[in-house]
Amino acid sequence: MNHLAKIKQCGGRIAALTAYDFLTAQLLDRAGIDMILVGDSLANVVLGYPTTLPVTMEEMLHHAKAVARGVARALTVADMPFLSYQTGLDDAVRNAGRFLKEGGVEAVKLEGAGPILAVVERLVQLGIPVLGHLGYTPQSVHRFGSNIVQAKTAARAGELLNDAMALEGAGAFAVVLECVPAEVARLITERLTVPTIGIGAGPFCDGQILVLHDALGLTPRSPRLAKRYLELGGMIADAARSYIREVREGAFPAAEHCYEMPEDELRALAADERSGERKAR
Repeated sequence: MNHLAKIKQCGGRIAALTAYDFLTAQLLDRAGIDMILVGDSLANVVLGYPTTLPVTMEEMLHHAKAVARGVARALTVADMPFLSYQTGLDDAVRNAGRFLKEGGVEAVKLEGAGPILAVVERLVQLGIPVLGHLGYTPQSVHRFGSNIVQAKTAARAGELLNDAMALEGAGAFAVVLECVPAEVARLITERLTVPTIGIGAGPFCDGQILVLHDALGLTPRSPRLAKRYLELGGMIADAARSYIREVREGAFPAAEHCYEMPEDELRALAADERSGERKAR
């Protein structure tokens, strides 16, 4: 958390991505990523749910543990899934604590403000760092419907600014801004002392985050907010087709993919086989 604050203070930019498994987390950490989020986007891109709502604490913990084992230096944060913190302070403390104690991450992310502020404040008091999340919050998908971009009016932008300042006041170490106009994100970033991390919020935030599967081109389609740095989905499909062809044609495995038996052991095996055949007669 202090590292992210220093980046903002120095005028730098925070780079963050999601990860859901050990190997990917290890690769991102070695690449120098500042923050890895075990996002509840796990529901969509890994587990095949239509929204983030069905993903459970146990599923999130399972993947948080794997990610934490792969990270040596980046800040690791886990999304608290739907209804793991909205049902009361006791539930929120218990579940957030499990992410740190069992999951091995260093912080948790919560969506919204309003009634969530008391949760943020309590968690921070207990030593559980909290990353806030405002704008389009996927756990409220049914409330938003098709209205993805938030704070498009002056009134709503003012409310969003107040929510962001309230989250900072409650102790959040940073705030994710999702799908808000760039000008609004700029205003919030200038007013907050803690970093803002944008996703579909323009270039003026203190950092950016993307869902890794969008950035790598693993999803069939990506939202407008995402840049596809690779088309890995097509590359994987091409590799799979090549493998299938070589297996069917007998080209794989070739000699270099096989293990050999020492000649003396091979001769002994052949002698044993001949001896067995004689006994069978």
